[in-house]
Amino acid sequence: MRIRRVTYDLGNVIERQEYLDGRYGAPGEKRAKKKKATPEEVEQVNQWTRERKARHRLRMYFKVNDYFFTLTYPKEERPADMKQAVKDFEDFYKYCKKEYRKRGEELRWLRNIECTPSGNWHVHVVLNRIQDTDLIIAAAWKHGKVRNKQLLYEKGEFRKLAQYITKNEKTQKKYVEDGVLDHKIKEASFSRSRNMPLPEPETDILYRWQKEPRPKKGYYIVKDTYFEGINKATGFPYRHYEMIRIRRTEDEDRTVHGSKLPGTNRKKRKVHRSGGVRD
Repeated sequence: MRIRRVTYDLGNVIERQEYLDGRYGAPGEKRAKKKKATPEEVEQVNQWTRERKARHRLRMYFKVNDYFFTLTYPKEERPADMKQAVKDFEDFYKYCKKEYRKRGEELRWLRNIECTPSGNWHVHVVLNRIQDTDLIIAAAWKHGKVRNKQLLYEKGEFRKLAQYITKNEKTQKKYVEDGVLDHKIKEASFSRSRNMPLPEPETDILYRWQKEPRPKKGYYIVKDTYFEGINKATGFPYRHYEMIRIRRTEDEDRTVHGSKLPGTNRKKRKVHRSGGVRD
């Protein structure tokens, strides 16, 4: 039996996925017949991918006390369509980017443009905060007000925020059930700044499926992130979970965690036949 363990080291948080290697399978187990995914299943996988990448960027590039806020429109200035709303936000972030550069700072952002069934257009934004951010965003948004401005906090390491900032009209039912979504969406568009590359994860090969995963030294497993199930396509088990550092590092600069820069390749580690990993 060969098991792949994929590890994303995000500093204060480590995310892991473990699953049987489909090329080898498990002794005595037959692979389930591969089924064609439904459009709903495809969209759900796409949403999980968006959510995961947003979560990783939040954890690597943003910190406690950065900003989360909403850009609103007065009723008489609502955009005609998504194309116009995207253009309005482009004008906003280009103004902010120019002002950040004047101050020797780099702008980073994630945003989700949303329209409710009643035609209420608004933009949820996560943005790194500098000394003059309040003045900059107020001057940059020409169409209404900056509302619900709040500072990011560390609880859950931005997991719920990643769900909220990437939600759309096709997957909103799940978020209503989870208590993440507080309003219905007719149309949505997620995007982010391009200056937040993600590192390649580490991949280890194990030879034993542990009944219960063990946390890395100095971390603990977050119970409500643990999930184990059967892959519908392969018929093999898989699981994922997150570990949070017991003693957090309060680095001011989240662009680098540890000794690896985003985008650098990670080396595969040697594996014991018993299933252990040697660093």
